[in-house]
Amino acid sequence: MSECPVCNGFREAYLLCSNCGEPMMESGRLMDFYDDYSPYMEIDLMKMEDGYPDTNSGQKCPHVYRCPVCNQEDIFFIKE
Repeated sequence: MSECPVCNGFREAYLLCSNCGEPMMESGRLMDFYDDYSPYMEIDLMKMEDGYPDTNSGQKCPHVYRCPVCNQEDIFFIKE
């Protein structure tokens, strides 16, 4: 089983906004936004349901990043 370095606090991803070029802020795993109970569900189970083929093999973890300047939101896949 692989672990996401961003989820576990091992590393931060420094990403720039594709709209304005400002640094983006990490807002959490994409799966945590599905419903009220998503953050408490088994991670591997949620990866099977997220609709992205690369995540259910345990190689990438989708995270939501938001730009504090222009409010652009993007999903970035963090390599596990």
